Amino acid sequence: MKPIQSLFLLVFTLLCITSVSAQYGNGYNNGYGGGGGYGRGGGMGMDRSMMQAGPQGQSKPKEIPAEETAAKFVEQMKPVVNLDELQAIAITNVFADSMREQGILLKNESSSQDVKMEQLKALQESTTKKITAFLNPDQIEKYTSFMANFKEIKKSKSKKKKDSKENKENKEIKEDIETGKVQE
Repeated sequence: MKPIQSLFLLVFTLLCITSVSAQYGNGYNNGYGGGGGYGRGGGMGMDRSMMQAGPQGQSKPKEIPAEETAAKFVEQMKPVVNLDELQAIAITNVFADSMREQGILLKNESSSQDVKMEQLKALQESTTKKITAFLNPDQIEKYTSFMANFKEIKKSKSKKKKDSKENKENKEIKEDIETGKVQE
């Protein structure tokens, strides 16, 4: 029994040594980090995927899926318009499709700004028609007022952002003028 155990131990040890030797390039500087095998990317064990341009922190932010955005919007709209679950699901799907189409239209570089605006207006009208098809007359009125309020809120937020940017620029100009007077 003892010779059989010794034989298995010897075979196991030889197999381990050869696998380790193969991973590290048999000492000929062509294994990990040695210019060959896995280390071809730069001699430090990095592969090509790790050496793409720019640091990891500067990658583009992840886009939020259209379904998620549409679901959040419909959740806000649901109590105001009194939607039932079936209507909410159908309208969420319509909004998600519309958002995907809108993204495609905006990314299209071959069309001019005016053409894009016309296409976006047509898409908005089509979306409104599809949504109102799921609503009863009372809900259509509520939906119309909800969308009008939503657009007003959106406009006021964009104006606030513009105003805050202008105020910052004005403050910087005033500070430059004041520091300029003090320096003179």
